[in-house]
Amino acid sequence: MSVSPILALTTGEPAGIGPELTVMLAAAPLAGVRTVAVGDPGLLAERAAALGLGLELVELSPGQTVPDAAPGRLAVWPVALRAPARPGELNTANADYVLETLDVAIDACRAGNAAGMVTAPLHKGVILDAGHAGFRGHTEYLRDACGVEEVVMMLATDHALHASRPGWQGPAALRVALATTHLPLREVADAITGELLARVLRILDSDLKRWYGLVAPRIAVCGLNPHAGEGGHLGREELEVIEPALAALRAEGLRLDGPLPADTLFTPRHLDGVDAVLAMYHDQGLPVLKYAGFGSAANITLGLPFPRTSVDHGTALDLAGSGRADPGSLRVALALAAEMAGRRA
Repeated sequence: MSVSPILALTTGEPAGIGPELTVMLAAAPLAGVRTVAVGDPGLLAERAAALGLGLELVELSPGQTVPDAAPGRLAVWPVALRAPARPGELNTANADYVLETLDVAIDACRAGNAAGMVTAPLHKGVILDAGHAGFRGHTEYLRDACGVEEVVMMLATDHALHASRPGWQGPAALRVALATTHLPLREVADAITGELLARVLRILDSDLKRWYGLVAPRIAVCGLNPHAGEGGHLGREELEVIEPALAALRAEGLRLDGPLPADTLFTPRHLDGVDAVLAMYHDQGLPVLKYAGFGSAANITLGLPFPRTSVDHGTALDLAGSGRADPGSLRVALALAAEMAGRRA
């Protein structure tokens, strides 16, 4: 009997590239990983045919035996589209379809029918336009569905691909976590509190140990303001909020550097020996990571009771149906989820 992990792969926005990335990976699956797509079988068959890929769909229910990976074969937990889906054409009628795929995968993970979940990109705007007010994205949806107080969004580059980049002198893997996620910039400073930083850094430290096997992870923490506040001359959040929070956590045994100026932290010399960076907001840390490894990075949600990874890109509506979408990030996300699931076992 196979003991390889089962990963639930939600196929994302049906008008985007998620369905075709899914069938591309089915054509050349990862060894030792049993992947179950969560989506509409007809949609997947249609995208495979458009790409000229042979595809054998095996429709199952969660809990049924999932076959080992084989080229051209894809297990599916079926979820029906609410309306026909055309590449590049958003339809709010399918917003509930997208959310149902997430619910099926989450339920399977919580019931033990999957060891983790991987998500293809969804389109936040179409879900909001369909009437799901307050929807902020995968990360927050998973937090609420699992009933946990806090989750942490972290992006990580692929170890081998990143380390092989010509001229790269930094760490083999770059990991960037976020103190705040999808907030307007004007709301960020008020959201950065000592309590938030304590929750986020404890989760980051704990899950670096749990999912990556790091005994005593070293975390570099960005300041909020330019030059990390320049001693209070460019903002006082570092002095009044961030530094006291880090001092209290160091007393608990966490290895924390900072707060450090973000404009120099992301250089090979300062990243040497660092296991992860905590950025204060989305566009402080993620542009650097995506420049360093776009297409070879994955999004990881820390703080959940199971592994969850995703791609480092969006729905790419302009590429949908063209055959030019790159499955590299989804492959990395699956590989990382499988590695995390292996540690969980």
